[in-house]
Amino acid sequence: MTQPAPFRSSVMHVKPEWIDFNGHLNMAYYNVLFDHCADEIYADLGFGPDYQKTGCTTYTAEFHLCYVRELHEGDAVTVTLHLLDHDEKRFHTFQEIWHEDGWLAATGEAMALHIDQSGPRVAPMPAEIKARLEALQAAHDALPRPDRAGRKIGITRR
Repeated sequence: MTQPAPFRSSVMHVKPEWIDFNGHLNMAYYNVLFDHCADEIYADLGFGPDYQKTGCTTYTAEFHLCYVRELHEGDAVTVTLHLLDHDEKRFHTFQEIWHEDGWLAATGEAMALHIDQSGPRVAPMPAEIKARLEALQAAHDALPRPDRAGRKIGITRR
């Protein structure tokens, strides 16, 4: 598996039905864009639509989204995915939504779990998927760590 670093999705467009009463992309649909990107690379990693038939799947355990700049109806975007870390049962990713004009619209950081659906319970990944993640990790380890990775939410009191 040879992937660019970071992985970049196909071009996606902001749909009219995704626009909220403020005239920009509703917050829920930023997640849709992130998820479509994940679906594209998941197929290459072995987590495609047929993977659930094996009795295993992935769950997102945690997701942090930062809105940087508004998107509007018809905007063309791509989404990148950077594999920050992984082990036999989990993988940590960082994503960015990029407008076609080159500006950053949002970031998303996720912790995903490999799940044995018979429990359901967190379980080790099959060797072939782990090998694909290791190859992706090797390519992504050459990337600088994103500045926004590892952010937390809270009100700082003085």
